[in-house]
Amino acid sequence: MSPDAAAPRTLRLLVADDERPALDELVSLLESDPRIAAIVTASSGTEALRVLSTEPIDAALLDIHMPGLTGLELAQALQRFERRPPVVFVTADEERAVDAFDLDAVDYVLKPVRTERLARAVGRLVDAVEGAPIITSGSAPGAGGVAATSAATSTESPDAPATIAVTLGATTRLVRRDAIRYAQAQGDYARLHTADGGFLVRVPISDLEQQWAGAGFVRVHRSYLVALEHITQLRLSGASPSITVGDDELPVSRRLLPALRERIAEHRVRPRA
Repeated sequence: MSPDAAAPRTLRLLVADDERPALDELVSLLESDPRIAAIVTASSGTEALRVLSTEPIDAALLDIHMPGLTGLELAQALQRFERRPPVVFVTADEERAVDAFDLDAVDYVLKPVRTERLARAVGRLVDAVEGAPIITSGSAPGAGGVAATSAATSTESPDAPATIAVTLGATTRLVRRDAIRYAQAQGDYARLHTADGGFLVRVPISDLEQQWAGAGFVRVHRSYLVALEHITQLRLSGASPSITVGDDELPVSRRLLPALRERIAEHRVRPRA
């Protein structure tokens, strides 16, 4: 790892994973990080909860699929703590990022874990413990077995719509941006949803939000960036505002609701039939 050598050793860290090789690898990577004062391990969700209930722990790295309690169930239980330690999920399950961030996870790291990616996650834990703003933009290193691209692979010309290159195994496919109904945050990745299915790309949703703002996309939730032209239904009043895109109903954050209303008015959006 290459964190700032002058950084204080601030974290007493819990690492929980039921697979011993994965746990040992994480501990080995973390031991060289000068921002970590001590590492406590657990091999199940139940054991991790016991440690968190009885020992002074600053932050936690949790696998999602563990016996006893899953990582998600454990994070939910931590919300009842008077002082809840910030959590990073380290998992091979790329499908649960939205659930993780709904539980206020600081980060979501996909296995196999890369050293520099783990170092960034530790930095976010340090920021969370110290109360500093957590910066989450910037592309993550590739993770084997997932579709990956970078923002630089988007192309656009006056004569053709913008396209995004997505990798599926050994095949690269160009997806038209105007075919993308919405993007869904999954850690440092985003899943692009089209009528033909979803494609995971190695671009944070915050980067897509900036790049596509002028193309009719609007952030409606921390987990969703939506193409205004693909909205089929609006329900913006009541206790749980939402929109429908295709066949999918997506939540609308109350914090982002005013901006969404403004964008709808600007673009004269009318739900599709």
